[in-house]
Amino acid sequence: MATATDSITDPGEYVTRFIENIEQSHFTAAMEMVSEDCEYDNVPITKVFGREAMIQILSDFLAAATKVEWLIHHQVSNGDMEHGVVMNERTDRFEMDGRWIELDIAGLFVVSNGKIALWRDYFDRESFTKALASK
Repeated sequence: MATATDSITDPGEYVTRFIENIEQSHFTAAMEMVSEDCEYDNVPITKVFGREAMIQILSDFLAAATKVEWLIHHQVSNGDMEHGVVMNERTDRFEMDGRWIELDIAGLFVVSNGKIALWRDYFDRESFTKALASK
């Protein structure tokens, strides 16, 4: 069965579609874009391996937000869908309890065999903790 991502040949476009799925609350579709053994490294907090572990980490946090916006400021990519690397600079925004919490992110994605095999986000944990505490 063909999916909306089957026609994507550029890893940068693939990562952008992944982010759009998260923003549009298409969480299942986003998680189908990652490999079963994906490494998710939320650098200052935790690292997990496998799609199911990633789902456990992300689902509760994303469900707590009424809206999600991940604004990509810069993005570069290299390679193809067999082995590609994508790096982006983003501001991840989460609407919680009627206000927006913003987090500046540097993200790294490795696409391998047509799926995201590694997703690593770098951000300042202290800034994020303060933003959450002030809600």
